[in-house]
Amino acid sequence: MTKTPRVQPSAQPLLQARRIVIKVGSALLADAASGAVRRDWLETLAADIGALRRRGQEVLLVSSGAIALGRRQLGLAPGKLKLEEKQAAAAVGQIRLAHAWTEVLEHHELSVAQILLTPGDTEQRRRYLNARNTLRTLLKLGSVPVINENDTVATAEIRYGDNDRLAARVAQMISADCLILLSDVDGLYTADPTRDPNAQFIPEVRAITPEIQAMAGGSASAVGTGGMATKITAAKIAVGAGCHMCVSLGRELHPVKRIEEGARCSWFYPSASPSTMRKQWIAGTLQPAGELYVDEGAAAALARGKSLLPAGITRIVGPFQRGDALIVRDAIGKEIARGLVAYSSADAERLLGHKSSEIETLLGFHGRDEIIHRDDLVLTS
Repeated sequence: MTKTPRVQPSAQPLLQARRIVIKVGSALLADAASGAVRRDWLETLAADIGALRRRGQEVLLVSSGAIALGRRQLGLAPGKLKLEEKQAAAAVGQIRLAHAWTEVLEHHELSVAQILLTPGDTEQRRRYLNARNTLRTLLKLGSVPVINENDTVATAEIRYGDNDRLAARVAQMISADCLILLSDVDGLYTADPTRDPNAQFIPEVRAITPEIQAMAGGSASAVGTGGMATKITAAKIAVGAGCHMCVSLGRELHPVKRIEEGARCSWFYPSASPSTMRKQWIAGTLQPAGELYVDEGAAAALARGKSLLPAGITRIVGPFQRGDALIVRDAIGKEIARGLVAYSSADAERLLGHKSSEIETLLGFHGRDEIIHRDDLVLTS
């Protein structure tokens, strides 16, 4: 009989997460000497991901490695690459990277999707919404998105520069509960443990203070670009979005399973859940671009936690674009909610008072059934 591993209390953020982002660095995926994929290790990580999916958890991967794999294939000399050499290596290596992930994950009956992002995709509103909707749809369909920076087009001026920050932006974008950074170190220390024998390990971080930021050092890997400083930056993004973040040693086999079984790692804790943080952001941070007036039936439905459908809207005040924050008012003009709208004011005017089943006929395309989805809406009275 197979012995069930003992789950450690420190792994609860991972075990309880509905949506998990796992970041894999170049130094873990590609062998430093040969530049080849570490296939045995990758297969054990795929087995860990398969276990998460069977448990009903959604998983996204942010994977480095394209440049490391591509430079080997192209026979580029060791050392620092020119920008155009990096882009060429990324173009070749991305195919090999996607193929490697597809092979190991399909063994666990998991479909794989490749997503290449640039900073504009997470920081420009319309592109952000498109990327977010694509990722959410892939997760809904049971796929595992494998995400990397689009190094073939990104320049030094327009790139993330490291996949720690990209992973945190992805976690923020799709409201992940848990971000795991598989690293070449087992967590955060008061100083660089390779240089200071008195460095103390820090298992939990409840607040990212200036003292915590001062503890960050550089990258210990010859093929990676991230160091502890980038992980602290990633932690600020992740916990600010309500997402737990873990920094763990990734080189060992079954790196995610090891976290569940109590392997040493550092956890960064948010002050609230992704849903709560998102609602606070919608309610208090965004400047409203317009207003929607709704009838009594729609106001009552919103109070019960429902989405806002076009049939309940009586008046639109704009202009506004898809993704803008709007104020929702009841029949007498009282503010009752705020939310992110799924349509522009021009399209919303055409849908005003109509049923969701008529959207395709009215607009010529089938968009979302809701004008504001309940996940993007917060009651304010």
